[in-house]
Amino acid sequence: KPSLHLPVPPQPAALEARVRAGATSIIDMSMAGFSVLGLAAQGVILALFWNAEFDTTSFDMTDKSSVYNFYVGVALMMFVGFGYLMTFLKAYGLGAVGFTFFITCLGVQWAIVVEAYMAKAKLTIDFMSLLNGNFGVAAVLISFGGLLGKISPLQVCVVTLVELACYCGNKVYVLKQYAEDPVIADCGGTIIIHVFGAYFGLFCSKVLGKPSNDALNGSSYVSDLFSLVGTVFLWLFWPSFVAGALPPGDGQTKALINTVLALLASGVITFALTPLLESGKKLTMVPIQNATLAGGVSIGATANLVGPFGAVLIGCLAGALSTYGFVKAPLFGDVDTCGINNLHGMPGIL
Repeated sequence: KPSLHLPVPPQPAALEARVRAGATSIIDMSMAGFSVLGLAAQGVILALFWNAEFDTTSFDMTDKSSVYNFYVGVALMMFVGFGYLMTFLKAYGLGAVGFTFFITCLGVQWAIVVEAYMAKAKLTIDFMSLLNGNFGVAAVLISFGGLLGKISPLQVCVVTLVELACYCGNKVYVLKQYAEDPVIADCGGTIIIHVFGAYFGLFCSKVLGKPSNDALNGSSYVSDLFSLVGTVFLWLFWPSFVAGALPPGDGQTKALINTVLALLASGVITFALTPLLESGKKLTMVPIQNATLAGGVSIGATANLVGPFGAVLIGCLAGALSTYGFVKAPLFGDVDTCGINNLHGMPGIL
C-alpha cells in the first residue's frame, strides 16, 4: 500500500524567516514606489515651470515691506517648528523632522503651481507665492501630525500631492479667496489651513485605524526636550504666520499685536489649568508643548478685526479648550497621534 505522507508544518524559525522576507520585500517595493513617485512629481513640476514668469508688479515693494522677513519666519515654522514639535515621540523623531523637510520641499513647489493655475490660469511667481506655498504646506504638516508613525514614505508623498490639490481647490473655488468678495475673511488661516488640515488628517487616520504598536508612541526626557524647541519656534514666529499675507498698514500691525497677546494668554492658561485637570495634579509635557500655541490658532480668523481685550479673551478660551482636549482626549484619541484635533481642530472651530 502506498504510504500517506502528510506535509510537515513549517517550524517556528522557518515561518518567522518567511514573514521577515515577505515584509522586507514589501518595504523594498514601497521604497521603490516612493522614489519613482518623488522623481516623477519633481519632473512634472519642472515641466510646469517651463512657462513660469516673475510677477514684477510687487518687486519694488520687497525692500520697503517685511514680506521677506515674514517668509523666513513662516519657513522656520515649517522646517523647525512643526518638525521638532512632533519629535516628542521617541521612536519617530527622525521621521518627524526628515519627512517635514521632504513635505516642505515638495509641497511648496506643488502648491505654487496648483494655486497659480487654479486662481490665475497661469504660473506667475512673487514672494507672496512662496508665502502661500508655505501656508499650503502647513495644512499638510498638520495632517501629518495625525499620521506620524502609521504611513510609509510612499504614502507621505501621495498625501502631500493629493491634500495640496484639495487645499488649493477649497481655497480658490469654495472659499473664493481670490475673488473681490471672498466667502470668509481669514487672514491667519484658522479655517483655511488649521481646520482643513486637522480634519483631513483625522479622516485619513480613521481610515488607517489605530497604530499597530502603541508602545512606540511614548516619549522620553530627551524627546520632550526637543519637542519644546519646536514649540518655542512656533510660538515666536506665529505672528508672521498670521499677519504675513496682510498688506502693510494698520491691519497688519493690529494682527501682529493681537497674535502675541493671544499666545501669551493661552500660555498662562495652559500652565495654570494643566495641574487641575491631570489626575496626578502635576504639570505634564504634552499640554505645555501644544496647548500653549492654541491662542495663535484661534486668533487667526479675527486677528486684524478685534481689539486687545478680544485677543486676550480668545487666547484664554483657546488655551483652556486645547488643554482640556490634550488631558482628557475626548475625540479621536485612539487615532490622533499628535493631538491635531486638540491643537488645530477644536481651537480653529472656536
